[in-house]
Amino acid sequence: MGTNGSTMLEPLRQGLPPIDPSAVSDAASVALPARYEAVGSARQFTRKTLGQWDLDERFDDIALVVSELVTNALRHALPADTPRDHQEPPVRLHLMHWATRLVCAVRDPSDESPVARDTDDDFSAESGRGLFLVDSFSDSWGWHPLAGALRGKVVWALFSLG
Repeated sequence: MGTNGSTMLEPLRQGLPPIDPSAVSDAASVALPARYEAVGSARQFTRKTLGQWDLDERFDDIALVVSELVTNALRHALPADTPRDHQEPPVRLHLMHWATRLVCAVRDPSDESPVARDTDDDFSAESGRGLFLVDSFSDSWGWHPLAGALRGKVVWALFSLG
């Protein structure tokens, strides 16, 4: 299951994306509006970015995890009264690439921790398996509350490359 700590991902505690160019070989980020259509935009952004990084062969697993993280942010992290046409998009997707790993991180305005569904629950239900899928398709995942002036949290998933 996800963890709430990792020295390798310490920059995620400070805000995104990490600025130190020696730590990350490539980074890309996109702001996403508070609409479910943003999930498709996140997948398109992921496809384009992975293509630029010559990681097309990892698209299926990474895009599935990106879809789940963005959907969770839109469904669970935004209060029901959040204006859907708000000027500043409340969700942001970050992709960070090192030589041997890739991190997908989704920032949202909620301070609530993500809750994984109990594995004994009914898996025939139409929803509620997002973090189970994230856990199954990534090498690890976790979350961090944001520090400083930024409110909310970052939920991340790590993929080993090669």
